Order: sequence, then C-alpha cells, then structure tokens
Amino acid sequence: MPFRPMQKLSTYILESVEEMKNKVTWPSYKSLQNSSMLVLVASLIFAVIIGLIDTAFKNSLEWFYQAL
Repeated sequence: MPFRPMQKLSTYILESVEEMKNKVTWPSYKSLQNSSMLVLVASLIFAVIIGLIDTAFKNSLEWFYQAL
C-alpha cells in the first residue's frame, strides 16, 4: 500500500469541516456575550488585586531599605 500523505491530509480536512458543521454545538450570541463579560470582569478584578499586592510590596521594600 503506497504512502499518500496528501490524501490523508485531504481526508482529515474534509472530516474536520464536516464535524464543525454538524457535530459541534456553538453557543448562542447571548451566551457568548455573558461569558465574555464574565471573563472581562474577572480579569479586571484580578488585575486590581495584583496591582494592590505589587504596590504593597513596593512600599514595604522602600520602607525597609530607607530604615537601613
């Protein structure tokens, strides 16, 4: 049996397209908006927390080195 990489690649692509069209359940637009907002809010909260921790460490280290 000869080795046919292009035939395998073609079959893979065709099967992938078929699966994406008929077997994948895509989220609704409203669900996608809700998920995006959740990620945005969580990211902002996480960024604020990390910023506060960073500021606390910076101030602590400045105080420590000035005390020396």
